[in-house]
Parts: sequence; C-alpha cells; structure tokens
Amino acid sequence: MSSSVAPFKKQQYSDLKRDCVKNKKLFEDPEFPANDSSVFYKEKRFGIVKWKRPGEITSDPRLFVEGINSHDLNQGHVGNCWFVAASSCLALKPKLWKKVIPDWEEQDWDPKHPENYAGIFHFRFWVFGQWTDVVVDDRLPTVDGRLIYCHSNSKREFWSALLEKAYAKLYGCYESLRGGKAGDAVVDFSGAVCETIDLEEEAFYKDQEKQNHLFEKLLEIYNCGGIISCSIKVSTEHKSEHKMSNGLVKGHAYAVTAVKRVHLGHGPYPRTKAFPMIRMRNPWGYKEWNGPWSDSSEEWSKISNAERHKLELTVEDDGEFWMSFEDWCRHFSMAQVNHIVDPSLTNSRTWNEALHFGSWTRHVDPVLNRSGGCKSMTVLQNPQYVFDVTKKTDEVMITLQQKDQRTHKKTGHGENVAIGFEVYEVESNRKYRINQLRNQKQMGNQHFSYYRSVFMRCNLPKGRYVVIPSTLQAGIQGEFMLRIFTHEDSSCRYENDYHGVKLGL
Repeated sequence: MSSSVAPFKKQQYSDLKRDCVKNKKLFEDPEFPANDSSVFYKEKRFGIVKWKRPGEITSDPRLFVEGINSHDLNQGHVGNCWFVAASSCLALKPKLWKKVIPDWEEQDWDPKHPENYAGIFHFRFWVFGQWTDVVVDDRLPTVDGRLIYCHSNSKREFWSALLEKAYAKLYGCYESLRGGKAGDAVVDFSGAVCETIDLEEEAFYKDQEKQNHLFEKLLEIYNCGGIISCSIKVSTEHKSEHKMSNGLVKGHAYAVTAVKRVHLGHGPYPRTKAFPMIRMRNPWGYKEWNGPWSDSSEEWSKISNAERHKLELTVEDDGEFWMSFEDWCRHFSMAQVNHIVDPSLTNSRTWNEALHFGSWTRHVDPVLNRSGGCKSMTVLQNPQYVFDVTKKTDEVMITLQQKDQRTHKKTGHGENVAIGFEVYEVESNRKYRINQLRNQKQMGNQHFSYYRSVFMRCNLPKGRYVVIPSTLQAGIQGEFMLRIFTHEDSSCRYENDYHGVKLGL
C-alpha cells in the first residue's frame, strides 16, 4: 500500500496557508466555490443556502470539543448515512482518524494566536490506491443560520462538518454523496479491504452453529481493529429510510460501535455464560431499537451495575443502542466488514499485499481484446493475473475494486458496472495466460455485483493460481484495482502473453 500523499487538484495545504497568513486573509477555495454548484447538481431541496464560516455560526469555534467520539456526528439533510456511519467508526480509531485528519492540533483554532488562523483545513483519503490530500476552506452551507449537513452535538465543534465538506469536494458536490455503502467510505479512510456479508440470504438467526461462527469472526475482527457497519434492505413497498415499529430504519446504514460478550447474572439471577451482543449507532443521533436489550428494557436488570458501567450503557435517545446478536442477525440484512490491512493502523496480523491496476479495453482482435465479459467463450479475453501459494495451505483474500464513478454523478454518468472474478488452479510451472478452460480447476469465484468492490476469502493449498477479473457484459471498458493478500509473498504478476493464440474451452 502506497504511503505517499498526492495533493488533490494540485493544492498544497502548507503553501496555501502560508500565503493566507502572510497576506492576512482567509482562504477561499476556487476549486470548491461557496455557491449552489458545490451543493446541488440536480435538485435544489432547500431555500436560500448561505455559506458561513464557523466564527459566524458560533463564538469560540473548535475543531474538537472534549476530544473526538462517535457521538460527534449527526446526519444532515443529504442521504449520506453511509458516510456518517463510517465516520462514527472512524472516530473510535485514534490511529486512523489522526491519519485522515493530519496535523489536527496545528489545524485547530488557537485563541492565543488568532493571527495564525487562515480559514483553511485539509483531510486525507485513500483514493483508488493513493493517499490524497484534500484542501477546503471553512465556509459551510447553512439555512437560517444552521448547518444543513453533518454536524456535531456541540455547536462549537466542526471537525465532522469539515471532513464531510472535504469528502463532498472529492466527489464533486454534497448531493453526489446521496446513497452509498459505509464500507466504501471506510476503505477511503483507511485503505481497508471490504467484505460484504448477506445476513438475510445466509439466515444466520435460524442456525445456531452458523450464528456462533459469525459472532466469533466479527468479535475477532472488531478486537483486531476492524470496522463493521450494517443496514436493512428496503422492501418494494417502502421507500428508503422507512421507520419500522421496532425502532429500526430500513435502507439506512448503522455503525457497529462494539461487539461483546456480556456476563449475565447478579443478585437473584444465577450467573450464566457470556451472552453475545452488539452495539450500534444511528447516524441521525436519535431513533433507536426498542426491543430486548434496548436502553430501558427489563433485560438490563439481569446484569450487575459494574457490567453496565463497563459497557458504557446510557439511557437516552442518542442513537446508540445494544441488541442481542441473534436479534441483530434476524433484523439486519447486510453487514460490511472492513479488514484494516495497514499494520501501522491496527494490531492484526501482517498480510503480504500484491496490488495491481488494470483496465478492461476493447479490441477487434480477440487475442488483444481485454473486455470479454463473463461468458465461457469470451471470459479468457479478460486480463489475467498469476499468483503462487507457497505454504502448505494459506488464507487468501482477494478484492477487486472498480474506479469509483461517483465523481461523474454531476454529469449523469455516475453508475458502477457489474464486476466479478474467477480463480483457477493451474500447472505449477505455467508461464503463460490460460487459453482454454477444459482442464482448469475453478477454486472460487465472486458473483457479479454493481458494488464498487467485490471480495473473496478462502484457504488455498500450495500451488499456482490465475485470477480473471471481468465485467458482467462483454465490451464494457473501465479501470480496476486488484488486491491479493497472502501471508507469504505470492509473486503476483500480470500475464499478457499467450503460448499460442487459439482461445477455446
């Protein structure tokens, strides 16, 4: 993973700030102007939007007030709960947020030296394999003097609003952030690997063994610094963000803020084994689950005050709540699990990463065509990557990410294409591309999805393998990033040569 940082729009934060301080002026960003083009691209949903600096909204503004935590973020009037949920998780990871918000102490207001304040901030995001530094000014969109987008519980605190502004600039405007996956935002914060788990299809709540295995997996990931989010699928008869009678919201992203075993029993209740539970936060900052183990439910009487204190239980409508893991599996449809693979950001075991950038391109000559789609007759025309497993058996993670199309939403071309990949075991001495499938053993595949990335994790025996990333339809062009993680060097390489030119089954 590259650790170098590229300036977005070639804007250098230190140079711009130095110039503003020298000339005693506040920064005004020409690349993200304080007008409606930075807010909307399609539908103007508000009245007159006025851009105000934090000092015009409140007295004595700060980047952080009493530190940083997941309650510093409340969703505004754009449907970006996915981004806010991911940001709530970010706030729980000091090593991570200090990378996303660099020089955070220097960036904050200094009341002793107000002359050093220049109205400029910068944030860093991992954009398609490259850490990218995004500069913004401090002018924020308001209506009737109030922030219309992400805001903190404290009116003096502005880190979440400024982070959201930098993210909106990265993708064109605030409206471009409408709709998305929390896991994608976490990848942009960390360079993580995103794994999607279909809770509904797998029906974990019906199978205790599968449920226990999933809990152990999520507990390990959480304890190793991973980040988890979840959501509930919207049914055809309901619109997005539909409020249900149990307090949960469909079509809405939640941040998972804790995965724990809770020890039951105290007083008249016999002590039993630990009970699997999970804690979440609604990005709205209110509206919580009202079933078993909700804030004021009778179930909490079954545990000691010391245990409740350890769990940081708060009885208020602040958007954060606990559920039993079984109920979580029953009511939520999808979980996105982000494996943090940067060893400087987590305490998980070290992975060996092979990172490759490629593209699907058309050519009239089938031998040179690299956009074959998924049909058996043409799939071999796609790019191919060879890697080795050198241990007797090794755990392998493979993720394929297409270049994010969100940046093109303003021009009406912001839709992802369906992508997937197949993995084949080949001869240990193979030196060329596969040109037929007849004798190749498929070891796994990732079904096609319109998500920004697709993921597979498996255990593979010692040998040589070929990964074939493709689009669902032949002839689709686009850029992609392939990442293969093993515990030993895999010597992964792009293979462009055929041993002969005949393609077939």
